[in-house]
Amino acid sequence: MTGRRVYLTDLPLEEALSHWITTLRSRGLLAPTPAESVGAAEACGRVTAEAICAVRSVPHYNAAGMDGIAVRAEDTFGASETTPILLPPDRFVTVNTGDAMPEGADAVVMVEEIRDVGGSVEILASAVPWQHVRSVGEDVIATELLLPSSHLIRSVDVGAMVAAGVAEVMVRRRPRVALIPTGDEVADATGPLRPGQVPEFNTAMLAAEATGWGGEARRHPIVPDDPAALAAAIDAATTPAIEASTAPATGCDLLVVNAGASAGERDHTALVFEKLGEVLVHGVAIRPGKPVILGIVRGRPAIGLPGYPVSAVLTFDLFARPVVYALLGIVPPERDRLSATLARKVHSTLGVDEFVRVTAGRVGGRMVVAPLGRGAGLVTSLVRADGMLVIPRTSEGMEAGEEVEIELRRPRSAIEAAVLVVGSHDVALDVLADFLHRADPGASLTSAHVGSLGGLLALGRGEAHMAGVHLLDEATGEYNVPYVRQYLPGRAVVLVTLAHREQGLMVQPGNPKRIRSIADLARSEVRFVNRQRGAGTRLLLDYEMRRCGLAPNQIHGYDREVYTHMATASAVASGAADAGLGILAAARAMGLEFVPVARERFDLAIPVEHMASLPVRRVLDVLDHGEFKAAVAALGGYDLSATGTRIQVQP
Repeated sequence: MTGRRVYLTDLPLEEALSHWITTLRSRGLLAPTPAESVGAAEACGRVTAEAICAVRSVPHYNAAGMDGIAVRAEDTFGASETTPILLPPDRFVTVNTGDAMPEGADAVVMVEEIRDVGGSVEILASAVPWQHVRSVGEDVIATELLLPSSHLIRSVDVGAMVAAGVAEVMVRRRPRVALIPTGDEVADATGPLRPGQVPEFNTAMLAAEATGWGGEARRHPIVPDDPAALAAAIDAATTPAIEASTAPATGCDLLVVNAGASAGERDHTALVFEKLGEVLVHGVAIRPGKPVILGIVRGRPAIGLPGYPVSAVLTFDLFARPVVYALLGIVPPERDRLSATLARKVHSTLGVDEFVRVTAGRVGGRMVVAPLGRGAGLVTSLVRADGMLVIPRTSEGMEAGEEVEIELRRPRSAIEAAVLVVGSHDVALDVLADFLHRADPGASLTSAHVGSLGGLLALGRGEAHMAGVHLLDEATGEYNVPYVRQYLPGRAVVLVTLAHREQGLMVQPGNPKRIRSIADLARSEVRFVNRQRGAGTRLLLDYEMRRCGLAPNQIHGYDREVYTHMATASAVASGAADAGLGILAAARAMGLEFVPVARERFDLAIPVEHMASLPVRRVLDVLDHGEFKAAVAALGGYDLSATGTRIQVQP
C-alpha cells in the first residue's frame, strides 16, 4: 500500500474554481494567445485580436436602389397619374438595381411609376433627391469600425469584412490543449482488445469539446502508469518546438492528463505535477469528478482528470472551458436553462455538488425531467442526456414533483419535440427512434428502460407519452389489458401493437450446457442472468417457473439483474452467464443460440389525451411505414402483421 495518496483538498466547487482561475490570472497564464493572420473569408469562428476597420466604403459608388430610370429629381416635380410629365430620351437613363448612377442623376423612378411612350417616358409620380439611391458609404464608410477586438466572428461578420475590402484579419491563435491519456490498462480504441484492456476514447471526447470551444486539441500517445514516463510525456507536450514556418511554437497552452488523479497506488499525476510544478487543488466536492487535480506545470495551466468518462467530461467542462475561453479573450457563452418538474426522487449526499444527467420532454402541457443512470462510467448517459441537474451540497436530494432548473445540453426545440417512452426495452424501439428521426430530423424518441410495470407507473405520474409493455396475466392469458386497468385506474388508454415477438433462452454458441427448457435452469452448473423486477420478461420467467414447479432459490443467478435484452445477451456472450431469458433479436445480434419459450405481444400504452399530440402522431405514422416493418423483421423473431393495431382500454 506504499505510495497511496489521499486527497490534498476537498474544496467546494465555487471555491476551487475561483482559486484556480484567480491564481492563473495573477500568474499571467490566462493572457490571450498571440495574434495570427487569417483570410477574412476563412475567419468564421475565430476571435479578433484587434479592431477591424473598413478598407473601403459600402457601397463605394452611388448605386441605383431600384429597377427603373435614373433622373434629375427636379425634372419630375409635379408629376402624378393625372398630370404625368413626359421626359425625352436624353433626360433619363434606364437602370437596374445596383447599377452606378449616371453623371448628373440624383434619383431613381421605379419602373412601376413610368410609362413608355415611343422612346420617351411618362413619369406618374414625382421623385425627391436621392430617392431610391444607395449613396456612397450608406452601409459602411471607409475606416469605420466593423468589429471590435475580442469579438467572436460570425458568418455575417465575414460578409461585412469581405464587402468592406478586408482581406486579412488578425485573430487569436487557437489555444493549444495537450491531452495525455495514461494507464497500463488503456489501449488504442481502433485495435483489438484483450480482456482487461480499456479502449482509450476519453481524449477523443475531450478533443472534440476543446475544438468546439475554439481550441486546438492535440492527443498524445498513451502513457503507462509510470511517473518517469508521465514526466517525459509532459515535457514533450510543453516544450516549445520550431514549426514549418520557423516561428517558435508554444508547445501547449493548457495541459490535460487523463486518469491517475485518484488515490490509488498507480495514480501518479499529482506527484508528477508537484515535481514539475505545483498542485493548487486536489479533490473538489463534486460528484462525479471528485479526484480532479488543478495545478501549474512547466508554466502552463494543468489539469489531472479522473479516468471514468463521465467524470472526465464533467471536470473538463468545469475547469478547462473557462481557461480556453480566457485564452481567446472572450467570456464563455451562457448555456440555455430550462425549468421543469422532476419526475422521480433523487437522493444525494450532503457536502457534495452532484451533477445528474437527465432527459426532458413536454408531457401533458408541462416540462418533465427524469434522471438517467448516475454511474461515472456510463458514457451513454452523456449521449442520451438532454441536460444537467445540479443538486447543491446543502441538499440530501430532491423530491418527485419538485420544480428544478437544468442546464441544457440539447436545443430546446429538440426537447419540445421529443417523445418520451418509459417501460420495457425492445430493440424495435431503437429502430423506431431511427426511423422517426429520418422522417423528421427535428423529432426524437427518448426511452428509459425501467420495465413494463415501471412504465405504467410512469404514465400514471404523467412522466411519459407512452410506455412499452408486455405483461402476461396468468389468470386470463391476456397481455397488457388487465395490468393497464390495475395500474392506471380511471384512465382511458390505447394499446398500440408494436410487434409480436419470440422470447426464449439465450445460450452460448453450441449450447455447451445443453439447455433445452426453463427446467434446465435448476441444474447446479447453469448460471443464469435475470431481468429487473417489474420487467415483463421477469414476469414471464416467473410464470414459466411456476409451470415447471421451480422456486427462485433453485436457480443460480435468479437475483442477478440487468435492465435490457442486450445486457442479458452481453452477459451470456461474455461468459458471465450460461443463459438468460430475452428476445431472439438480441440473441442474433450477439451471435448466441436461442431456445424458444413463448410468443408475446409488445404494445405501446398511450393515454388517450396524448394520442392527438404531434410527437405521438409522428410515432404512429412511422409504425405504418413498410420500410420500418421490414427493418424490424430483419432483426429476427418479430411478427409485424398486427403492428399499429389499437386496443381501447376504457376506465
